[in-house]
Amino acid sequence: MTYDFLIVGAGLFGSVFAREATDQGYSCIVVDKRSHIAGNCYTKNIDGIDVHKYGPHIFHTSNKKIWDYINRFTEFEQYQHNVMANYFDSIYQLPFNLNTFYKMFGTYKKEEILEAIDQSRFKGDPQNLEEYALSIVGEGIYRKLIYGYTKKQWGVEPRNLPKFIIARLPFRFTFDNSYYNHRYQGIPKHGYTKIFENLLDGSDVYLETDFFEKRSTLEKIAKRIVYTGPIDRFYNYSFGELDYRSLRFEEIKLEQESFQGCSQMNYTDEATPYTRIIEHKFFKRSPTKNTIITKEFPSQYKETGDPYYPINNQKNSYILHKYKSMINDKYIFGGRLAEYKYYDMHQVVGSALKTIEKLGLNKTT
Repeated sequence: MTYDFLIVGAGLFGSVFAREATDQGYSCIVVDKRSHIAGNCYTKNIDGIDVHKYGPHIFHTSNKKIWDYINRFTEFEQYQHNVMANYFDSIYQLPFNLNTFYKMFGTYKKEEILEAIDQSRFKGDPQNLEEYALSIVGEGIYRKLIYGYTKKQWGVEPRNLPKFIIARLPFRFTFDNSYYNHRYQGIPKHGYTKIFENLLDGSDVYLETDFFEKRSTLEKIAKRIVYTGPIDRFYNYSFGELDYRSLRFEEIKLEQESFQGCSQMNYTDEATPYTRIIEHKFFKRSPTKNTIITKEFPSQYKETGDPYYPINNQKNSYILHKYKSMINDKYIFGGRLAEYKYYDMHQVVGSALKTIEKLGLNKTT
């Protein structure tokens, strides 16, 4: 059998593409090297708790079209993400708001807060992440809530990172603790994996199938290929390897009702080896007598083999441009790894829908 599309990767971009193509009368085969669908959005119910196996995922968007679209495939529960920061057991609210400033400076008055920040603020033209952060929040907040976390996350001194990494640093003079500003926010009632089961219904799905091990055979069975993996791997690293940061997860089941009292606690000191602890039951307030936490340890990409965060510096931008110049009409590249771009979930859905639209796929084609 010859398929219209071979889709490499059963993550969000590939699954949305498969759903739209299938609905429009095209045949799709989906392959993924993992033993499960849903990519990094994969959730598994363990003892009554939906565990986010690859880090926390909260669907948030202000785009009603995308919100309505994703709600076709599951029922969402309302959820506002609140993040706490732990600096040597002193607890601060994130993102930066009047709760944070009151704890830091002992005042909630905007003029007094700005005056306190201004005393240690970087006054020049910021050239890197450290200088940019200091120009916005000053020395006190930077040292306690940004420096250590950033150094652990990226594995280098913040002064050696480009400033755009935190160019949208949240900064509010209100007591609003919600992490996101988007109008629509939620957690799927039955876990994220259920969404992907519905998205992939009607496609032929083969798991534990490495595209590169069977590439010559797989490329012959489809008219076009949708690729969602690392773009440099697709072209056999012919222009060099792109850089990524990775994560290692340590999942722990605890025989107690609660560990930290919130879904996410960031550890912002440099000494703690992990960047955050996720307590999964608080995404849906699961009424269980036990709890499950996950510690996240940033690591080098080659230590885990799993790329998570693209490092968009000048060197990698140059390499990416060379790979993009090789793409021809048979191949469609989409998603965080194939586009080498940090996407949130709503952005991936939007990108996949836009790709379908640009291709002009419809039943009469």
